[in-house]
Amino acid sequence: MTALGTLYGLGVGPGDPELLTIKAVRILRQTADVFAASSSKNDYSIAEAIIAPHLPRGTAVTRLGFPMTRDPAALAAAWEANATAMAGVLAAGRDAAFVTLGDPLLYSTFGYVLPLLRRRLPGLPVVVVPGITSFQAAAATTGQPLAEAGENLLVASGIDGDGRLEKALEAADNAVILKAYRNFPRLRELLRRLGLAGGAIFVTRLGHDGEAVIPDLEAAPEKPHYLSLCLVKRPR
Repeated sequence: MTALGTLYGLGVGPGDPELLTIKAVRILRQTADVFAASSSKNDYSIAEAIIAPHLPRGTAVTRLGFPMTRDPAALAAAWEANATAMAGVLAAGRDAAFVTLGDPLLYSTFGYVLPLLRRRLPGLPVVVVPGITSFQAAAATTGQPLAEAGENLLVASGIDGDGRLEKALEAADNAVILKAYRNFPRLRELLRRLGLAGGAIFVTRLGHDGEAVIPDLEAAPEKPHYLSLCLVKRPR
């Protein structure tokens, strides 16, 4: 019976190829089968572009399309199809690396695929290599501490349809709002209403062409790019 290959979940950071960990680069250089998450609407993968400088010549990267939709049936079908593609490689005894933006276990497609693979391949060896998150890189770029002393830090999604974000922000000293592209005008109005807009910084396309750090939310675009976030600090 062929031993299963090892699945490596590699966080590749927010955009700058130099922000990969030494461990992630080492694994990429010794793993022939690399899978990269991408939007099913595009013919490219941002994660693939980030790792390109570190790949040995001739390394093939398989793009796994994930639809940008909230339709549960469409999402489930994509996750199952992508898990099947990866399972074929791992079942043949070959190691495989799945690369994903930021960290593999924070708002990542890897978190959805992993349980499906474990169900298909019981005993699958898995190694997760953490990555630098977009908000850590944003804090470094702006020079703004994420939290100090006894302060707390909220990490939340801007995709908020039930009011949970408002309740969470009311108790937060500092906050990171990821996925700020969705309904940004409503998010900005919420921060205004809570008295937090003045202490918020909008960051978009960090580490990519078009990177922008906007300290005034009023100057942020009405329809931001997908790679956008807000750093929020409660006024003292």
